[in-house]
This record gives sequence, structure tokens and C-alpha cells, in this order.
Amino acid sequence: MIPLPILSACIVAILVAGCNNAAPQPDPEIPVNGRVLEVTTIAEDLQAPWEVAFAGDRVFVTERDQGRVLELVDGDQSELRSFEVDATGEGGLLGMAPSPDFEDNGQLYVYLTTSADNRVLRFSTDNPGQSEEILTGIPSHSIHNGGRIAFGPDDHLWIATGDAGTPDRSQDPDSLAGKILRVTADGSIPDDNPFADSPVYALGLRNVQGLAWNGDDQLYATEFGPDVDDEINRIEAGENYGWPEVTGESEEEELIDPVFVRQPPVASWSGATFLVESAIPEWDDHLFVAALRGGRLWRIELSDDGQEVVDDDELLVDHYGRLRQVTQAPDGSLWILTNNHDGRGSPTEGDDRILRIGPD
Repeated sequence: MIPLPILSACIVAILVAGCNNAAPQPDPEIPVNGRVLEVTTIAEDLQAPWEVAFAGDRVFVTERDQGRVLELVDGDQSELRSFEVDATGEGGLLGMAPSPDFEDNGQLYVYLTTSADNRVLRFSTDNPGQSEEILTGIPSHSIHNGGRIAFGPDDHLWIATGDAGTPDRSQDPDSLAGKILRVTADGSIPDDNPFADSPVYALGLRNVQGLAWNGDDQLYATEFGPDVDDEINRIEAGENYGWPEVTGESEEEELIDPVFVRQPPVASWSGATFLVESAIPEWDDHLFVAALRGGRLWRIELSDDGQEVVDDDELLVDHYGRLRQVTQAPDGSLWILTNNHDGRGSPTEGDDRILRIGPD
């Protein structure tokens, strides 16, 4: 028999935040224009996954604390390789991006925290034990490591960093912290970067977590605020987004205001993606953002010029817990990573998982 105090504590936990061994709720259905989009589970039993990436017909996932790169085949997981990482706090194996020429070279790029720094490495899936340094010396800390990487429409590698616990670094053009960086596939500096001989593309950012391009090749980034004002910013070359002088909207001419601000209890935004020529045409050109503390998926529709939000919606509210990443899959659906094993969530049976939203 379960002692009454323990039983009572579990009941309270279920009512407040969900007991750790409680079963997840049934997968919901999402009505869109008279039809139903289903939420299905692609994979389960992941440990603090941070990134899911598609490369040709292959699917890869990073696990932050374990330092592992996994390959998924029909929901089954196999370890491709592991990295020695410093997983203190928010550090570890974070973002991942396949080379634009993956089908020719099989290369994956990863962003990880070591005992000395944050860095970007690349390796070939044909020879995963060997790595090559692309960019090193990004300041690291137990908090604010940034970590999202992606190849943009220009085939350059874009790197999101955090202030690594020292806010003044974000305004220092000589520091790689608190920035969005842009380098070539081999780590060299593009000639058209806004600051000569520097990978810095934009500055004044606190802890960038998501990078997403719309159909017009315009970049947007998601960012954690301090204890207020989580931001979505429209990124322009050489611009200053204000941290730590300001957060949220400032209306100061020399600083760029965010296009969308919400507060941490409903936001704490992480990964983001635009749907483009998707399997859900009603949502094409809409921005989707995964929320950690907010425990929901945001759908955001922007004006034609991309400067304002004209509509927004909150999906999967408090249904799957913390959401780390959302991305468009090759079939045009949305894939979402939960993150209930990241040290701040309440895992249920099967966590962490990969979810899919889309038509059958």
C-alpha cells in the first residue's frame, strides 16, 4: 500500500504540474479551415534533445547532456557519435545543421560547449570519429550559451550566441558573445559581412535560441529576455538590438525594436521555423516558435513587409510540457522536440519525444 502522505503528494503534483510517472494526455487534434491536423509521436525516450535536422532522407537529433548525435530510422534511435561536452546548466551539445552539400559530403555541423568555450565543429557521417574546427572561442557559461546554427539561403553558416552571463559582451563588437554570427561553410568570413574581418552580423542580443528565414529570405531570431520581454527580432546586417541597455521596445533610433514581445510565463522562446510550401497551406508563411516555460507552440502571422504581427495563436498549451525546437520536415509537416528532461521540466512516461503536426 502506498503511504497516504506520498499518495497525497502525487495527487497534488498531478493537479499542479503533473507527477513524473503520470501518463501523457491523449494527442490532440487541431482544426484548420474545416479539416483536422493530427498530432502524432515520431520518437520517444530521448534525453534533453536540442535539435532535429533533416539531411536528404536521413534524420538526426542532438541530446544536450549526453553529448550524443543520434540518427532516427522509423522512430528507432542509433548513436552516430558522442562528444565530450560541459553540460553544466544550459551547456552541452546544442545546435546541428547539415551541410548544404550533404548528399555529396555527408557533413554535419554541431555547436557544443567545452570546458573552455562554445565552438562549432563539423564531421562526416561516413567517418564520424573525426572532427574539424569551424569556429572556436565563443564565450561559454552555465547560462546563456545560445547554440542554434543553420545554413541560410546564401549557403553561409549562421550561428546564434548568448552573452555567457556577462551582459556587456553583447555590445562589444570584438566579442563573439551576444551576437548572430555569419561565416562560410569552412569558417572563413564572408566579404559582405557588415563588420570588416569579423564574423559578427548583428549585436546587442542576450541569448538567441532560434533562427528562421521566411519565403523572402528574411531572417528572424528568437531571444530570451531577462525576467521580462522575450523577443522575436527581424535581423538586419550590422544592427544593434539593445541588450543590455534595453529589453523589449525602446523606440531609440539607434536600436532595433522587436517585432513581437511576450512574457516568460507564456513564452521563453526557443527554436523557430517558417512554413514554406508546406503540407499545411493555410499556415504557409507563418512563423512557428517553440516555448519552453510557456509549454506551447506559437503560430505568428506577419504583415506583408514583415515588420508587424497581424495575428497569433497558441497551440498545444500545457499539453506536452517544455518545447525546445520546431522545424519543417521534408513532407511539409511540423516536427517538434519536447524538453522535459532539461532540468526544469516534469518528465512523463515516454519523454522526451518528437511530435509531428500535419495531415495524415
